[in-house]
Amino acid sequence: MKIKELAIKTSATLILIIIALVPFHAFLTVWGNSLIGHYTLLRLWKEYLLAICFILTLYIFFTDKKIREIFYYSRLVQLIIVFFVIELAWGVIAKDHHNVSTKALFYGWLSDTRYLIFFLITLIIAKKVSLLKNKSIKLVLWPATVVILFGLLEVFVLPRNFLTHFGYGPHTIMPYQTINSNKHYVRILSTLRGSDPLGAYLLIPLSLAAVLLIRKRKVWQNIIFLIGGAIVMFFSFSRSAWLGLAVALALSVYWGLKSKVIKKRLLYIAVVLAVVLVGGFIAERNNTRIQNIVFHTQNNSAVATTSDQNHLTALKDSFKQLATEPLGKGPGTAGPASVYNKDLPARIPENYYLQIGLETGWLGMLVFLAINILVAFSLWVRRRDALSLALLTSFIGLFICNMLLESWTDDTLSYLWWGLAGIAIAVQPRSYKTSEKKSFWII
Repeated sequence: MKIKELAIKTSATLILIIIALVPFHAFLTVWGNSLIGHYTLLRLWKEYLLAICFILTLYIFFTDKKIREIFYYSRLVQLIIVFFVIELAWGVIAKDHHNVSTKALFYGWLSDTRYLIFFLITLIIAKKVSLLKNKSIKLVLWPATVVILFGLLEVFVLPRNFLTHFGYGPHTIMPYQTINSNKHYVRILSTLRGSDPLGAYLLIPLSLAAVLLIRKRKVWQNIIFLIGGAIVMFFSFSRSAWLGLAVALALSVYWGLKSKVIKKRLLYIAVVLAVVLVGGFIAERNNTRIQNIVFHTQNNSAVATTSDQNHLTALKDSFKQLATEPLGKGPGTAGPASVYNKDLPARIPENYYLQIGLETGWLGMLVFLAINILVAFSLWVRRRDALSLALLTSFIGLFICNMLLESWTDDTLSYLWWGLAGIAIAVQPRSYKTSEKKSFWII
């Protein structure tokens, strides 16, 4: 076997392993830590595989003229490279000005760029081998089935502290979360690292199941999958994920149907349902259960500040900082990485796009938003493909999540979505005649 062929097959295999296992990343690393220790090293298992893929893909890139030509003319790739340069330059400057610790800087670089690197790697490998595309739907649905089944067990069967048997606790990940510190309202996390990450993750498989259902593929299996996933999503009590799922499913149905008459009727039904739901929440606003589930607080709460108040305060502070620091303070100075700056206060903006802005300024944030737009456009022109449409609708739902949380910092979600996006975009769109001018904007 030639070296190049071996590099392609090895990279494809490692990509399959990463995408298949990341939904269980938190569970496996915590359990592994309880058995052998070395929690941090275990958490980086996917980065080790990513590094191997990166080296192999570089070799493929420099020995394949067609791949180099495609990337040379792609605005999307160019913008990603520009973003990498900004991250690197701003990080060096931040370290030189003592704005960030070494640990926070490297964590910031890693969390800001790893999924974009994985996106480019999967894009190159998927253009060279059909294995990734052929396995992509199973790579989403089979692991998600396990996540959903375990989540259902958490809801209906298992005690809430069950995960403590696998090493969960205050030094790793808490075995469950609560609403408003009220143990009567337990939030499940299944195999993810938290309830909000669980809700955000489920947007991807549920969007895909909805698209497949609309296209009448394995109807009953997808109906059962959607019902089970919706139950687990509900008991995550992640309101941003609920909202994101509602938008993603609505778009999956609307873009998936061909009949304009049915689309119009469904639009009317959706409006009526929205009015009924809002009216019901307003009418029952003094109901304790509604207050906790919908607003994550209650009238006689003993907690000094609610999660909504914390969200709002974080957003206001972040906008003020972004206005006074238009160039940003460097990677690792905002988001989860900022907690490693021992002599500086952590900055958690509760919004991923603001996090990028606080780190790399308006320039970095605008470049990142442009990358997002071009990726969405690349999926849009491939929407006849079920995976591409599901990724597009889930991406819009995840945009909502990232406006209220920092969802892309979750390695499970970012590796999975951006890896699948690379696979989907690698396939030439059937519904789009690619001229040289247009291919300048998409791959």
